[in-house]
Amino acid sequence: FWDFLILFFCLPVVIFNEITKKRLLGDVSCRIVPFMEVSSLGVTTFSLCALGIDRFHAATSPQASARPIEQCQSIIAKLAVIWVGSMTLSVPEILLWQVAQDTSPVSGVVTEYCTMKPSSNLPESVYSLVLTYQNARMWWYFGCYFCLPILFTVSCQLVTRRISGTEKKTECRGTKHSQCESHLNCTIIGLTIIYGLCTTPENVCNIVVAYMSPDMSKQTLDLLNLINQFFLFFKCSVTPVLLLCLCRPLGQAFMDCCCCCCEGCSPDTASSEGSADSKLKTEMSSSIFFDKPRESPSPLLALGTPC
Repeated sequence: FWDFLILFFCLPVVIFNEITKKRLLGDVSCRIVPFMEVSSLGVTTFSLCALGIDRFHAATSPQASARPIEQCQSIIAKLAVIWVGSMTLSVPEILLWQVAQDTSPVSGVVTEYCTMKPSSNLPESVYSLVLTYQNARMWWYFGCYFCLPILFTVSCQLVTRRISGTEKKTECRGTKHSQCESHLNCTIIGLTIIYGLCTTPENVCNIVVAYMSPDMSKQTLDLLNLINQFFLFFKCSVTPVLLLCLCRPLGQAFMDCCCCCCEGCSPDTASSEGSADSKLKTEMSSSIFFDKPRESPSPLLALGTPC
C-alpha cells in the first residue's frame, strides 16, 4: 500500500516538476515527497526485519509444522509499529527541505527547485536538531536503510538454514511444509535483493555528493537526484509484482479477486460451485503457507448422503 502511495502521489509530482521546472503544490510537495520517500525506505526496512524474525521463529519453533495462524490484531499491531516508526524517523525531512528559485543565465527563465536547507524561522533547539540530522543524513541513510535490512536478512537466513540443517536431517525434505518454508525464504531473499539493487545507486551517489559536491555542478546534482528517485519508483513498482509472483497463495487470491470484480458474482449453480472450489483451493494453499496446524483428515462423505 505504501508503494502504491509513492507511485500515486510522488511520481506524478516529480514528472511534472521535471517537465515544467515548477514545483507542483509549491513548498508542500517539496517537503512531503522526501518525507514519503524516506518513509517508504523505513517501511521496507522494518518489514524485511520483521519477516526475517518470523522465519527465524518458524525455524526454531519446537513444533514448526503446527504453528497456529497469527491473529489479525497482532498483524495490525506490528504494521502500526512499522508504519508509525518509519514516519517518525522521517519527520526531519519535512523540516529539512524548502523551495528555492534560480534564474538561468542563458534564457533568463526562473526555475524552482528543492534545496536541503532548514528554515531559519524554526526554534533554536529544533534548528540545531535538524542541522545535526542533515550532517549525519548520509551515514544514517547508509546504515539504517541499506545495511540494516540486508545484514539482518542475510543473518536470519544463515541462522535459519543452519538450524534447519542440523535439526531436521532425519525429516523428509519432500513434504509440503518444507516446500512452503522454502518458498517463504525465497520470497524474502527476492525482496531483499530487489531492495538492495534499487537503493545501492542512491547510497553511492550520497557518498560521492557528500565528498565531491563543491566540484559538481547543480545540473549534475539534479540529475543524480532524479536517478535516485526513479530507482525508488522502480522498486515500488517491482516489489508488489515480485511478491505476487513468488507468494503463490497471495497471487492466486489476488487473481481470484480480480476475476470476481471483472466478471461479477453470478448466482447460478455452476459459478457457485466454481467459486466454492476456488475458495477451497485457496484455503488449502493458505493453510499450508501460513503454517496452519495439521489435523488428521476426516473421512469424506459419499456424494448424495445427507449432512
